[in-house]
Amino acid sequence: MNVGPQNIVIVGAGPTGLALSAELNRLGVSPLVLDKQATGQNTSRACVVHARTLEVLESIGATSELLQEGLVVPIFRIRDRSRILATIDFKDIKTAYPFTLMCEQDHVEAILLRRLQSLGGIVQRPCEVVDVSREGGDITVRVRNGSEEAIHTKWLIGCDGAHSFVREHVSIPFEGGAYEESFILADVEMDWPLDRDEVTLFYSEKGLVVVAPLPKDHYRIVATVAQAHEQPSLADFESVLNERGPQSGAISIRRLVWSSRFRIQHRVAKSLREGNILLAGDAAHVHSPAGGQGMNTGIQDAVSLAHALHHTMQNGDDAALNKWQQERLTVAHSVVDLTDRMTRVATISSPALKALRNAAVELIGHLPFATHMAAEKLAELNSR
Repeated sequence: MNVGPQNIVIVGAGPTGLALSAELNRLGVSPLVLDKQATGQNTSRACVVHARTLEVLESIGATSELLQEGLVVPIFRIRDRSRILATIDFKDIKTAYPFTLMCEQDHVEAILLRRLQSLGGIVQRPCEVVDVSREGGDITVRVRNGSEEAIHTKWLIGCDGAHSFVREHVSIPFEGGAYEESFILADVEMDWPLDRDEVTLFYSEKGLVVVAPLPKDHYRIVATVAQAHEQPSLADFESVLNERGPQSGAISIRRLVWSSRFRIQHRVAKSLREGNILLAGDAAHVHSPAGGQGMNTGIQDAVSLAHALHHTMQNGDDAALNKWQQERLTVAHSVVDLTDRMTRVATISSPALKALRNAAVELIGHLPFATHMAAEKLAELNSR
C-alpha cells in the first residue's frame, strides 16, 4: 500500500465505518478506510435494521437495496411460553418504514460496501493499525500491511469495535460493566409454529430466548445460558426452544447454519472526541442485543458524523462536531439504559419477581399509547 497524506482516516470497515465513508464520499470528501480483516465478516450478531436507520441510509442509496434483501417484520411480541404478554406493532409509527427489517449484518455490510464503491470509495485490506501518534495538528497512523508504514492525516476516526485500538490508544475511558449471563446464538432452518411476521421474546423459568425470522426461511435464535459451550450445537438450541418456547406446535431444527457464544457488556465512552480523533459505533458504546439497537445506533452515529465533520472542514469551527458529540452521547446513554433494563427484566430469576414482571408487562401491553411509544423508541425515531 502506498498512500500520501490524508485528510481523514477511518479505522474499521464494519457497518459504521462503511456508512461513514460512503456519506463522506457523497459529500465530496474521500477518506481512507482501513480494516485488519482480509475480507468482511460472513457471520454476525446483528440482524435488525430499524426505521431510523433506513431513513438515514436513503442519501447513499442503500435503503432500496436493504428492502430488496431484507424481510419486513412488523411486530415485536413478548410471551411467557405460549401466553402473549405484550404486542408492539410498528405499523402506526410516523415513518415511511413502519416495520423492522430483518437483514443480517454481513448482508448490510455488503450493501454498504457496494454503495461506497459506487461513490468512488475503497477499503484497504488487510491493514492493521499498530500505533497512533500526534504532533501539533497532525496525526501519524502506523499500519502493518506486509510491511510497516506511516500514514499522515488531519482526522482519525475509530470505528473499530468494542475493543477499539483507537479508543484505547488515546486513553478514552470506556465506562460501564458486564453481565453475568452467557449468550448463545445461531441461525437455523426449522419448523416453527409461530407466524413469520413477528420477532418474539420469550420469558421462562429457565431464562430468555429471542426468535427472529430471517430471509430465506432462516431464523435467528438468541438465548441466555448459565455456561455456554464454545460451539453450541443443534441439540442445545432445540433444548432451549423446548424448555422456553411455545408449548403448542411442532419445533424441529432441520439445519444449524452457524452458531456462537458471547458475553455482553454495557459501556459508553466518556467522550467521543480527543482533539481530531473521534469514535463511532461499538468503539463508542456497547450494550445488550435486546431490541436490536447496536448496528443501528452505529450507522446513525456515522451518517450524522459525516455531516458534522464536513461542516467543520469547510468552516473551520468545532460547533458542529461539539453538537454531534453531545447529541450522540445522549443517544448512546439512552440506548444503553433501555437495553440494560430490558435485559435485567428479562433475566429475573426470582419466581415472585417473575410473576410481578409478567403482570406488569401484560398490563402495559393493553395500553395502546404505551406500546406505540415503545415502537417509536425501538425504531429510534426519537433520535431524529
